[in-house]
Amino acid sequence: MLEKKDITLEKVVLVGIINQIQDEAKSKEYLDELEFLTFTAGGEVIKRYVQKMDMPNPKTFIGTGKMEEVKQFVIDNEIGTVIFDDELSPAQERNISKILNCKILDRTNLILDIFAQRAQTSYARTQVELAQCEYLLPRLKGMWTHLERQKGGIGMRGPGETEIETDRRIVRDKIALLKEKIKTIDKQMAVQRGNRGQLVRVALVGYTNVGKSTLMNVISKSDVFAENKLFATLDTTVRKVVIGNLPFLVSDTVGFIRKLPTQLIESFKSTLDEVREADLLLHVVDISHSNFEEHIDSVNKILSEIDSKDKPTIMVFNKIDAYQPENYNPEDLQIERTTAHYSLKEWQKTWMNRTENNALFISALNKENLEEFRKRIYDEVRAIHVQRFPYNSFLYPDIEEIDV
Repeated sequence: MLEKKDITLEKVVLVGIINQIQDEAKSKEYLDELEFLTFTAGGEVIKRYVQKMDMPNPKTFIGTGKMEEVKQFVIDNEIGTVIFDDELSPAQERNISKILNCKILDRTNLILDIFAQRAQTSYARTQVELAQCEYLLPRLKGMWTHLERQKGGIGMRGPGETEIETDRRIVRDKIALLKEKIKTIDKQMAVQRGNRGQLVRVALVGYTNVGKSTLMNVISKSDVFAENKLFATLDTTVRKVVIGNLPFLVSDTVGFIRKLPTQLIESFKSTLDEVREADLLLHVVDISHSNFEEHIDSVNKILSEIDSKDKPTIMVFNKIDAYQPENYNPEDLQIERTTAHYSLKEWQKTWMNRTENNALFISALNKENLEEFRKRIYDEVRAIHVQRFPYNSFLYPDIEEIDV
């Protein structure tokens, strides 16, 4: 039985905005995702605040009146943390912290915290530490509020400025050291990848929490950590898989997410080397999610940033067991039928039908349609292998001749 301290969650308030870029529906979805991130980090969302505004307040992100409302709720309910859905500037973070007098985080800081929790290997921990240092550097000034009474100027160049500059220098030196360490590890990992021989490489990519690790466990018969939380997988895992008599490598990579911090994109470039060097991508999609098409766009955007958008790709629509279209009554003239009402068969007749037979529908958890999945992967890997080694193609017969 768990002790009470093991299940105590930090009380959290979320804050978001509605503007021209994100309407009310999209703002709600982003806050739903932020709440899931908060749960993953060990927090419990007590209340959400949303404000309509053309652009965020440059001083406090939200308006003065709404900020006072949040402040009163924080005091009345002993809230320990307030999390904002967008990245706050250093000035905004300082101003909000003074007003609310509690811990202030933004989406970037929250994701960094989750990555810090999930990092298992020395390489992942180094990457997270680098991203945290780069995020921290412009925010050091806010950590010296106890010295604000010492104003700068003639005769007043006190220890405050000196200590801030000392800390900045320390953080910059730390960043330089971490970058050198990552370069060294990158070389070691490149050697490791080179030592894997000429096996075809397949990489699982997709939005976070779409079931990549569960699928990895099913096809490789391994025990990669899988959990219904965001970023359950942080360290890239590579397994050798054999279908029929054809061996190939499958790698499970970190999940992507909208509004991914720029610090993480840069520091995790090497984590995505497995994607860049893959011969085939399996783009796993949670079709049960109401906005899975937007997730696809987010993943494709990041794939473009790492020059992997044009790789051979098979779309794997996972969690068909959880897919539930909304009820639709054609006699109800007030309700317009949208894609939310589509059945799986109807979805397959949309743009998915134009993906050159590269769309598969499975349930990794319940092992539905996995035979079709294995045959499709075998055919694709075999084609790549035969093209690479035409002289031994007879070793790998057509799929009809083998039992997968």
